[in-house]
Amino acid sequence: QVQLVESGGELVQAGGSLRLSCVASGLPSSTNSYTMAWFRQAPGKEREFVAAIRNPTNTYYATSVKGRFAISRDNAQNMVYLQMNSLKFEDTAVYYCTVGRPIVSSITSVDAYYHWGQGTQVTVSS
Repeated sequence: QVQLVESGGELVQAGGSLRLSCVASGLPSSTNSYTMAWFRQAPGKEREFVAAIRNPTNTYYATSVKGRFAISRDNAQNMVYLQMNSLKFEDTAVYYCTVGRPIVSSITSVDAYYHWGQGTQVTVSS
């Protein structure tokens, strides 16, 4: 019933930019009651936290992307975005959007989220 659909992943050169989008549907509660977040998973590695946004404006970023990525949301359209600038080869991964209701101390934990999209591939070439 719940669906999260990511889009925007592409092949891009190092130093370039991409904007990922995610639209949610079928959530049992209002969109503004959830923390929305992005995680990523590279081949052979664990899924890792990238960015999160609580309603209305509180944002959180992994150290590796702070200053380069920006997360935003549009509650009226049930969407969350990830603007990625100054991309590096090590940003290559499948990017997943997700929702949950974590406390702040757990906001970077994959276990704190319970609805996930299928992911969109981002590939950064050197």
